[in-house]
Amino acid sequence: MTRRRLKPEERREELLDAGAEFFASQHYDDVLMDEVAARAGVSRALLYKYFPGKRELFAAIYRRAADRLLDAARLDPDLPMADAVSAGLDAHIDYFAAHRLTVLTANRTLAGDPLVQAIIDDELTVLRTRMLDAAGFSGHARDVASAALRAWLVFVREMCVEWLEGLAIDRDEVRAVCLRTLSAALEAVSDESVGQG
Repeated sequence: MTRRRLKPEERREELLDAGAEFFASQHYDDVLMDEVAARAGVSRALLYKYFPGKRELFAAIYRRAADRLLDAARLDPDLPMADAVSAGLDAHIDYFAAHRLTVLTANRTLAGDPLVQAIIDDELTVLRTRMLDAAGFSGHARDVASAALRAWLVFVREMCVEWLEGLAIDRDEVRAVCLRTLSAALEAVSDESVGQG
């Protein structure tokens, strides 16, 4: 096999691209590192130089995907809060639908794995902070809203994963339930802040 000379970061990206194709089309247990190496046109040893194992390869792929999703799901400051959140939710649902097996691997097969869980936690933290900033919460109301939004974001993720697993509900139902739940959570936050006043 003829190997192209690439900078380490370019090689790493190429390996992530090859691995991402496999994880998007096969269940985690069926993905073989030998096949990823072959698809990328590198030796197995070189693949393992970059990623000590399949778990680390998957985590790197998932980290890159989460970063891209966060870039795509930025809240537009020119839109009303409800519209901005709806657009962000749509970006998440679309991503989950387009990367079904990868999302299921992260949230089911590798649920609780420290590497993968750290990526999910980081993503939820960024999303929560963006929403808190966009809504303009401050003081005690921000504390209450922070907890409510964290719970809502976990709810959204679980709702989407349930949808991907069984597809017994449709995309519009997932979206509607998530938005109604957020509305109720933020209404409760407003009630709590009034109670504190």
